[in-house]
Amino acid sequence: MPAKKIEHVGIMVKHLETSITFYETIVGLKLRGTLLHTNGVIRLAFLSHPDAEETELELIEGYNAGLPAEGRVHHVAFTTDDLDAEWDRLKSLDVPFIDTEITTLPNGARYFFFYGPDGEWLEFFEPVKG
Repeated sequence: MPAKKIEHVGIMVKHLETSITFYETIVGLKLRGTLLHTNGVIRLAFLSHPDAEETELELIEGYNAGLPAEGRVHHVAFTTDDLDAEWDRLKSLDVPFIDTEITTLPNGARYFFFYGPDGEWLEFFEPVKG
């Protein structure tokens, strides 16, 4: 099965701590954790509603601060159980890929990006197993 649920929506931010405070205080989300990406530049924070942890908001610092306001939503991610199978399936369907390989984050989660029909960024994400 390609996608089980919406995993997260990624929003690019200028200052991670400022945005974390905003989404906690104003929106009512709870910080679930932060990560330094394997590239050593991008910092990530994951937040969700205290009673609905299954869908997260991902804040992304250090990716591209030059986008216009309407371009701050970076991507929508979908959870999948078998990322390798989805990689192969999308390749066989000639879906255009953004990534040239699957990325593994320091916590063991894995993902890859591909394009939607209008150039939107989509992600298949395999959470840490265990």
